[in-house]
Amino acid sequence: MADDLRVTSSWSIPAAELSERFSRSSGPGGQGVNTTDSRVELSFDIVRSSSIPEFLRQRALARLRHRLAGGMITITASEHRAQYANRQAARERLAALLAEAVAPPPPKRRRTKPSRASQQRRLAAKKRRSDIKKQRRRGDPGDA
Repeated sequence: MADDLRVTSSWSIPAAELSERFSRSSGPGGQGVNTTDSRVELSFDIVRSSSIPEFLRQRALARLRHRLAGGMITITASEHRAQYANRQAARERLAALLAEAVAPPPPKRRRTKPSRASQQRRLAAKKRRSDIKKQRRRGDPGDA
């Protein structure tokens, strides 16, 4: 596939920086599994890539550190019988993984106190639940 991999609206990976390996799949395919190299391993070197901006590289390395092997991220696809379909699936998964890894962190949550009405609702619900449980008890001579 000679086309670049679009990760975000402002970042795409040139096809030259992606490496693909093909092997025999253990998945769907029946007898064709033994003769067709339909399994795809798509690799991308995050550390040495010139296409990724430095601030995105640092964010991706921090978030994907458990999935990296020598600075490389590898995606495997073997769910389809056709090699082309597995190549497409691997590219889509890699793009989604990298887009999630370089996404900006969510804004910090501002802590707020619960409102008076929400506190009253919570206590009323606890009281109702307590009353339900009291009705289930056996009559104690001490209860009255």
